[in-house]
Amino acid sequence: MITRRFAQCLLMLALCLGLGGCASWFASDEPDPEVHLTRVEVVRAKLLEQRFVLHFRIDNRSENELTVRGMEYRIHLGDILLVDGEHEHWISIGPKASRFYKVPIRTNLWPKVRDLVKQLKNSEQGIPYRLEGEMETGLFIAHYVHLERNGVIIPADLIPEQPR
Repeated sequence: MITRRFAQCLLMLALCLGLGGCASWFASDEPDPEVHLTRVEVVRAKLLEQRFVLHFRIDNRSENELTVRGMEYRIHLGDILLVDGEHEHWISIGPKASRFYKVPIRTNLWPKVRDLVKQLKNSEQGIPYRLEGEMETGLFIAHYVHLERNGVIIPADLIPEQPR
């Protein structure tokens, strides 16, 4: 009876000590990658459907390779929610390196066209945008990096000039 009780205590102690080591799998002292929205490319702009490609630059500041699994995003143009969604595409970024990540988006701005026209008329310097989201990183165990960027979009940069 005593040996059985001793064996149970020993097993419980080994289990507690073993699980303590697993906690270090989720903790990391490495800095989070930096994500920058570098460009918004207009692919097609029709009346009921608009297609864009968001170009992000991801800077890996750590000493180890970074695996990006995907990204969830919400983009506000002024006070208007322009688009929200997710894009799953895996890329690897070397240590202390940068890589571009393209996210295709599709939206319908028709219900918001009146508010967008007001913003376009009232903006000499540009329209403020806000990017929010999460980037999923990690090869085996997921790590989520919170994204929040603010900036200004100049409408003239998005509309190509037509030859006359």
